[in-house]
Amino acid sequence: EESMRACFYRRTSLGMIRIEEWNERIVKLNFEHEFPEEEECEVIETACLWSAFTQLQEYLAGKRQTFELILHPEGTDFQKAAWQALMEIPYGQTWTYRQQAESIGKPKAVRAIGMANHRNPIPIFIPCHRVIGADGSLTGYGGGLEIKQSLLALERMTLEKQREAEMVKAGQ
Repeated sequence: EESMRACFYRRTSLGMIRIEEWNERIVKLNFEHEFPEEEECEVIETACLWSAFTQLQEYLAGKRQTFELILHPEGTDFQKAAWQALMEIPYGQTWTYRQQAESIGKPKAVRAIGMANHRNPIPIFIPCHRVIGADGSLTGYGGGLEIKQSLLALERMTLEKQREAEMVKAGQ
């Protein structure tokens, strides 16, 4: 039997966020300006969605750097390869589109990589915000450049605080 898609909304420091799951796998994360017109899923906070929102809030508070969620982004094989590559970019670091293209063995596919990132259905959990232009420019982001900027700033600040704390510990 076809199992229910469930979705839920919560307010975060990035505004309202909608997360959708299917069979306990996260399939979508939407920012406020891209909420669907008509809801095609049951609006209920399942255990899976509760966990996703809890981990998201911990991440936004600088208390979590990796997620423990089963992600199931729907797309073409190329898109899935591109999104899988995003999962390899360490917290607080950035890659260029070219680095991402090279990491999946398609160095010439820079533009296609950009398109795939733009279509990433699960931003933040699949960290397309960590990919920037070759000249260091932030370029596009589905959530808007302000959100991309704040996510990158959050990760940098969290790592700096962590390093300072480690130095204080080492100095004792």
